[in-house]
Amino acid sequence: MAGVREPAHPATARRLLDLLAADAPAPQLDGPLERARAEGAGPAELAELAEATEAARGIHRKLAQHRRREAELAALFDTAGDLAALRDLDAVLRAIVHRARTLLAADLAYLTLHDPAAGDTYMRVTDGSVSARFQQLRLGMGEGLGGLVAQTARPYASTDYRTDRRFRHTDPIDAGVGEEGLRGILGVPLRVGARVIGVLFAADRTPRDFTPDAIALLASLADHAAVAIDGARLLEETRGALVELNAANDRARAHSEALRRAADAHDRLTDLVLRGGGMDDVAREIAALLDGGLVVHDTDGTELARVGAAPAAPARHVVEESRAGGRAVPADGSWVCAVLAGPELLGSLHLVRPAPLGNADRRLFERAALVTALLLLLRRSVAEAEDRVRGELLDDLLTARAPGDSRDTGSLLLRARRLDVNLARPHAVLVLDCADAGARSRLLTEAARRARALGGLAGARPGHAVLLAPAADPGALAARLAADLGHALGGPVTVGAAGPTAGPGELPDAYRRAVRCADALKALDRTGDGADLAGLGFLGLLLGDPADTRGYVRRVLGPVLAYDERRGTDLLGTLDAYYRHGASLTRARDALHVHVNTVVQRLDRVAQLLGPDWNTPARALETQLALRLHRLGPAG
Repeated sequence: MAGVREPAHPATARRLLDLLAADAPAPQLDGPLERARAEGAGPAELAELAEATEAARGIHRKLAQHRRREAELAALFDTAGDLAALRDLDAVLRAIVHRARTLLAADLAYLTLHDPAAGDTYMRVTDGSVSARFQQLRLGMGEGLGGLVAQTARPYASTDYRTDRRFRHTDPIDAGVGEEGLRGILGVPLRVGARVIGVLFAADRTPRDFTPDAIALLASLADHAAVAIDGARLLEETRGALVELNAANDRARAHSEALRRAADAHDRLTDLVLRGGGMDDVAREIAALLDGGLVVHDTDGTELARVGAAPAAPARHVVEESRAGGRAVPADGSWVCAVLAGPELLGSLHLVRPAPLGNADRRLFERAALVTALLLLLRRSVAEAEDRVRGELLDDLLTARAPGDSRDTGSLLLRARRLDVNLARPHAVLVLDCADAGARSRLLTEAARRARALGGLAGARPGHAVLLAPAADPGALAARLAADLGHALGGPVTVGAAGPTAGPGELPDAYRRAVRCADALKALDRTGDGADLAGLGFLGLLLGDPADTRGYVRRVLGPVLAYDERRGTDLLGTLDAYYRHGASLTRARDALHVHVNTVVQRLDRVAQLLGPDWNTPARALETQLALRLHRLGPAG
């Protein structure tokens, strides 16, 4: 029947399972699908078989990864055992180099040792080399890749050494490397304590990009190798070297266990994130792994999750120290690790526990920060997608609708409810602008964060960002946002506000008033400030709704009007006479037919009601305009 999907034949699915159980090569997994196609299976069955085949390939890759990891760990343990059983230094060195070549599947492996007398390193053992010149190389400190590893005690890798200008090339080194035909080279230090005794290398004759896993594996082998070399030397001098070698093996096993534990923890945390776990889930898992309390913060110190610890935000300089070094750092009995995505700071982890944090746990803590970064990036992607939807709704809300427009109020309210935005509440429209055009993308990101926290919307408009949020006092919200966003961006942010609105239909007009308010703030040299039109005084009256003269009079003369109403006095008449007669006490006295002291006393009361600056030029202008509008009454 058309439209009904034919189920895959059970025997074919069973065949895939049999191939997986038999550890068949990956190409053989396509066999059942090819057979079904040859037998004329229907499209639905072929599609289902294709999905099953792809799932089988994923399982096959996962099994291969686990086998490879088990093989590497087993090889490290075998290496430790082999080295412990050897007593001859040359045999130890040959075993190290051969195992390094085998584990990394490299064309060549070799080892150089430090010569304290000459102050350089010399080629000691090679495996896979065909060049006599290469086998006799000596590398001065800082020369070539190996000399730099020996000098800095840090691993270095080069995808193609011949063209890599990061290293100091010399003619003898380049000649030896060229004769051997080497391209990709990885070198790690052989360290005994703080002392570098040599360098262990793996190299290919073709360009090769060494992965972090390969570097870590060779470094682990180098740790074993360094211990074994030192143990062999000591065994040649004293019987007590046997004790030292056993201790070295114990350290190697502990190191391998630490690597296994770190890898297992990384897998558990990554799987948790990919299964949709939230920040609280990840924080609980990290706290359990490290046996302590954990607090997760974002970039501005806001707490994202907390498990088994009191609220505490690490000092900014501690987070910056961790960010600069890329490592966890101690801070007042606790540990802090910056959560980074490349150079970008996404947040921080604050670990509190009574026991000291050893090197293995410290690396585990740092690995947990990487997984936390992955989760924050995933959350950011989701938030950005949601912000785009919110921005589209905001555009429709702020655009004036013509008759017959399909974006009716009902559909807008429905779309807003789906985003948990209640447009029935009074809302303020805020226009946000920063002087630095390069920071506008960050301003939009911060505005979106504030909008989500306030239960509103944010989006971009030409030249500025717009934020719509529930607010009964737009001016106060604008001032607070200007201060907060200016601090977050490190530069002035000007915020003009309008509202509160009584429904979606008033939003386009409110947006236009907010734009005029933001422009007025910049024209008045109040860049970096936030206000609504009411906060701009008579200029706000001119820029805003001309019909709101009553509101302007109340804002300017409200305390005096209320006093006269309560007490039955006429302070307003005295104030009016004072200004109408050129701010002259004598002429106001004559007009009011009272003693001059009475005028002074009344004006002192006005000063108490309006503030000590009531008669400054700016306030006097506001007051006289309000008095004139009051005299005009409703007709004004």
